[in-house]
Order: sequence, then C-alpha cells, then structure tokens
Amino acid sequence: MTENIRLEQGDSAPTFALSDDKGTTVSLADYAGKRVIVYFYPRANTPGCTTEACDFSEKLEEFNKVDVAVIGISPDTPDKLAAFRADHDLNITLLSDPDKKVMTAWGAFGEKKNYGKVVQGVIRSTFLVDTDGTIAQSQYNVRAKGHVERILRDWNLQ
Repeated sequence: MTENIRLEQGDSAPTFALSDDKGTTVSLADYAGKRVIVYFYPRANTPGCTTEACDFSEKLEEFNKVDVAVIGISPDTPDKLAAFRADHDLNITLLSDPDKKVMTAWGAFGEKKNYGKVVQGVIRSTFLVDTDGTIAQSQYNVRAKGHVERILRDWNLQ
C-alpha cells in the first residue's frame, strides 16, 4: 500500500469550496473563527453513512451548545445529498466532492483495505478544525456506530 496523507493536530486544514445539497457553494472560509467538525463518508443512504449522519443530526444541539458546526462531505452529487437529507430528516451541512480532490487533500481518500483487499476509496474520517483553521483533532478509519458519542466524549465537546 502507498502512504496516504494524514493530517495531525496543528496542521493547517486544507481549504475547500463545494456545493451543498441545494447547489449553494460552501467553503471552509465561511466558518472562519468558528470550530467545525468536518467528516468524510463514502456514500449517502448506505447503512454506516446513514447511522453516522443521523447521529450527527441527533446530536447537533450538543455541538451547537459548544459552538461547533458540523459538515459532512461525500462524493455524492448534490441531488443524492438532497435525497439523503429528505430521507432521514438530516439537519447538518452536506457537501459534494465528486472528484474527491478535497477528500484526497484531507487524507480521506486513498488506498484502504476492504474485506482483505487493497482498494482505492473513501476513508471514513473525522476532524475538528479549530478557530484558527488548524486541525485540533483527527481520526481516520472510524467505525460509524457510536462514533459521534465517542468524539463528543473524547474530544471534550460536551
């Protein structure tokens, strides 16, 4: 396997400007001076991705209390993201990265093991970007189930 990029605490968060599920461009710069969770997931309306998005939506009030925004990024088109939002009543920001350039810059796309085989794909990852635009926390290869609860607890966001 080749070496994938891995962002660590203190690294500058790679910038982005992507379309949301309504076709509006959203950039990381829109959140300047605010902490933001940026998480990457493989595909809308799949079991793990649905669990993770629903958990973030259910816990959004807790993130709001500590002034942390939540952004989910996948390679899905804005239309698929709109259906995902509607199907599950999601209240978090969903962004489309169909060419996977943003995912690659964040180390969330590359070689990974899937059922014992090395494949290219989305690496389920979550980051906390601090108010100064640097990475405060990062996790790669996360398990969707229980992930949101773990980061609330382990990243002291409660």
